[in-house]
Amino acid sequence: MEAVAFAILAVVTLGGAIMVVLSQNLMRSALWLILSFFGIAGFFVLLQAEFLAVTQVLVYIGAISTLIIFAIMLSRNFMDPSEPRFNEQWGLVGGFSALLFIGLATVVTRVAWPVSAGLPPADAIQRLGIDFVTAYAVPFEVASVLLVVSMIGAIIIARDRE
Repeated sequence: MEAVAFAILAVVTLGGAIMVVLSQNLMRSALWLILSFFGIAGFFVLLQAEFLAVTQVLVYIGAISTLIIFAIMLSRNFMDPSEPRFNEQWGLVGGFSALLFIGLATVVTRVAWPVSAGLPPADAIQRLGIDFVTAYAVPFEVASVLLVVSMIGAIIIARDRE
């Protein structure tokens, strides 16, 4: 049963990712990205990592909602059907993507990855929560302030164009 669920999730995730790249409408690309992220959340459920699955849905789907807002506000002219959809750099990007894939595949296949046979500590979740609140609270708040400032900047830029 898990193999069937894995196959379905793989088709959903890869199909959504391919449609993100191939879709000619920016809004539809963002919606396909949401589908792809739901597939990844399904993989986390299969791995019995429910916390990561919920985080995947809440954080990334929320980020895609923000992306859709930016897409509407900043790219109204790009969504014009008379605008060209592809630029002349697709060959260069494809070449770099192939080189990156070859490099990553080489690293994945040739590195001896350490495997731990031990179980995680019983208080791992509690320690993780304490670390998030104490050690990572400031970087989290700085990132949230940067996102708010960028949203305000996008609103100002979009408003000046009208």
